[in-house]
Amino acid sequence: MQSNYHPASIEQQARQHWDDSGTFRALETSDKPKYYCLSMFPYPSGKLHMGHVRYYTIGDVLSRYHRMKGYNVMQPMGWDAFGLPAENAAQAHNVPPAAWTYDNIDYMRRQLKSLGLGIDWSREVTTCTPEYYRWEQWLFTRLFKKGVIYKKTASVNWDPVDHTVLANEQVIDGRGWRSGALVEKRDIPMYFFRITQYADELLQDLDTLDGWPEQVKTMQANWIGKSYGCEIGFRIEGSVLSSAASDPQSPILNPVLKVYTTRADTIMGVTFVAVAAEHPLATYAAKNNPELAAFIEDCKHGGTAEADMATMEKKGMDTGLKVTHPLTGEQVPVWVGNYVLMGYGEGAVMAVPAHDERDFGFAKKYNLPIRQAIREKGGSGTEISPFPLPSSPFSADQWQEWYATKEGVCAHSGKYDGLDYHQAVDAIAADLAEKGLGEKKVQFRLRDWGISRQRYWGCPIPIIHCPSCGDVPVPDEQLPVVLPENVVPDGAGSPLAKMPEFYQTSCPQCGGAARRETDTMDTFAESSWYYARYTSPDCTTGMVDTARAQYWLPVDQYIGGIEHAILHLLYARFFHKLMRDEGLVPGNEPFKNLITQGMVIAPTFYRELANGKKQWINPADVDVATDDKSRPVGATLKADGLPVIIGGTEKMSKSKNNGVDPQSIIDEYGADTARLFMMFAAPPDQSLEWSDAGVEGAFRFLKRVWKATHDHVEKSPLPPPFEKGGAGGDLSPAAKAMRFQLHQTIHKVGDDIGRRKTFNTAIAANMELLNALAKFDDMSATGRAVSQETLEAIALMLNPIVPHICQALWSALRPGSDLLDQTFPEADPSAMVQDEITLVIQVNGKLRGNLTIAKTTDKATLEQLAVAHEAVQKQLAGALPKKIIVVPGRLINIVV
Repeated sequence: MQSNYHPASIEQQARQHWDDSGTFRALETSDKPKYYCLSMFPYPSGKLHMGHVRYYTIGDVLSRYHRMKGYNVMQPMGWDAFGLPAENAAQAHNVPPAAWTYDNIDYMRRQLKSLGLGIDWSREVTTCTPEYYRWEQWLFTRLFKKGVIYKKTASVNWDPVDHTVLANEQVIDGRGWRSGALVEKRDIPMYFFRITQYADELLQDLDTLDGWPEQVKTMQANWIGKSYGCEIGFRIEGSVLSSAASDPQSPILNPVLKVYTTRADTIMGVTFVAVAAEHPLATYAAKNNPELAAFIEDCKHGGTAEADMATMEKKGMDTGLKVTHPLTGEQVPVWVGNYVLMGYGEGAVMAVPAHDERDFGFAKKYNLPIRQAIREKGGSGTEISPFPLPSSPFSADQWQEWYATKEGVCAHSGKYDGLDYHQAVDAIAADLAEKGLGEKKVQFRLRDWGISRQRYWGCPIPIIHCPSCGDVPVPDEQLPVVLPENVVPDGAGSPLAKMPEFYQTSCPQCGGAARRETDTMDTFAESSWYYARYTSPDCTTGMVDTARAQYWLPVDQYIGGIEHAILHLLYARFFHKLMRDEGLVPGNEPFKNLITQGMVIAPTFYRELANGKKQWINPADVDVATDDKSRPVGATLKADGLPVIIGGTEKMSKSKNNGVDPQSIIDEYGADTARLFMMFAAPPDQSLEWSDAGVEGAFRFLKRVWKATHDHVEKSPLPPPFEKGGAGGDLSPAAKAMRFQLHQTIHKVGDDIGRRKTFNTAIAANMELLNALAKFDDMSATGRAVSQETLEAIALMLNPIVPHICQALWSALRPGSDLLDQTFPEADPSAMVQDEITLVIQVNGKLRGNLTIAKTTDKATLEQLAVAHEAVQKQLAGALPKKIIVVPGRLINIVV
């Protein structure tokens, strides 16, 4: 064994050995229990970042641990390869996205392999290959025929820079998630997944996901947003209907304006209704009203995301139209509101300014009536109010929080006065139903998933548009619809729409001339089923080989960022149910357990430029001055010695230039050091703050482990393996204490990795064990055997975390034996039986010393020994103790 730790050669040898032995090839023929561990696959952007290193190491630690525990482990890898970044990068470099993507995959694959991940590379999938997306197209055609996928014209979020439709979830603060451009509303025909058909099941099945973080389940439940309310109809005034009836192009097709509300109890406080800019009533009213038409056009430049509606300035305009209140017969004005979404419900809301804060602000702004319909309970003194009584009575001058309560009773509402929320809703729903103008209804916040994208680098939608037959799914034998890969996009919409060789085709039904769909699918589709494809990536007869899918699914452990809590995870759960209903996969859910790892964060530094922008500077290029408590007090740029501004500690990103290249760490310290630091610096679910000193500390620890093993094996011959449960009586007290700490550590580390998944505490326990071994100097035969046992256990316990060095350590400790064949160590109960125990001595609750005694010492003797302790005698100063409290096995507290 070489005397010094040289990670480059050690790691290369270990990886070569793993490759030669086919260690991580997963087979379905094993009689062991299966363990499918999956980390979210990367987008091939060009290089790994530290976030990748973190969550792929988390997955590898769990995979290797379970392999040592006797499981048949599968840990696959692939590439989420479609998407706008490739298209934009290809445009910038004037190369096809395919070439850019495949080059990046080759480089990133080498990076992943250098981390020593125990991946079954025979299962690698790349979503931009026809072999993969063929089956996505196949599923699309099945769902289209079933009506689960449908086509409609919809008001969508249009990104004017990326020239594509964005899902609501991809609009952040009114801007496109990729380009940052202000989104616009446009009406275009597109395809939708009917995810709302599965809304109830998606919500209910969250209760079965015991291995998911509660935060993620709550986020999904809120996004699905099941609510109980009423659908209410306001009749459109007769003159409007008469005019619409005489106009064959009139947008008004329904004589009743429908709204949905969860507050039917406030219906007597309605003073106006508001409709979306795209609503037929708004279109009708704007025909002869240029000012209203201009306002509607302005509204269409806003986003269609509900979050944007909540934060934007509320604007509106009176249409001049009226609808009839369904219970009072009163004429209610119709306004166009920029905060009303056409895609939610019928694109109209009833406004009750007295009991909705948004409506209150709108009414005050436009001088609309505010009519109270709810008062607090307990006004008569006969009821106890379940909420704080208002500080002042109702007033239309200023909003008070109690106005929105559901805990009040109806007021100024005629026959409904005095009814509480539930009583009022029941009574009002019954009266509306009798008039044919309403009913109770369950509604979901979740909306159908629009998947059409006007981009090139994505999976082609397998539909052919025929003038005679309509929209025709591409037949199975003509799949896949292959995306041409030799295209360089110019940024002006989809190149496919300009390529007759792609879109000109014939109808599969009538044989006539037809046009192929040129939109591609939202790239979230590819990442919604890749986990299932890993079970049988070589299957050429279907999306999956159902027998192998049955064996591996569901995924036992899934790992990824919290930022995917709604988009990816919800879509993947939805896809699993779609594939289940096609008889392809077992069970109702794809992922049994979920870890959402925290971010990797680092300090930021910048200079302010003359144009007001910030020039972000990488931390490696900065010298930081600190005070006597190591707090930063200033920073200068190494290149010129001039000051830079210290920013906050933020997520590593290209935009803030505060990232660290993983390859530089691997090249300097080795992959094991990178893995060790990532697992030691923080628990998986918490943010990890990057520290150069922490990396160096991890490297020093590995060198200490190496040196301890080297020094031991050089004192040949090596002792035989220690017999579990044997020779305990022949051990010295020091050897017994060493074995006691060793087997306590084995027990703790197994629990930390396997159950708690707190790898940092598992590493810390091994560090403490190594410190204890360094003080253990028993060179007798039994002492050497204890040292051998301890070093072997350290190699085994650390193997899931730092596998390269452990492979070498084991070879030195057990020549001719392979670490790959070893199981995770089990604690020896006999070693954890103590003859002596150490108790804490307290005086008046303050620590004063320790007392080591025989474990069988009786209470009276304990008390005598404690009182006789030198530190206790000093505190007693000749007096007698007032009381002695003994906590068995832990402490003695003497009260004076």
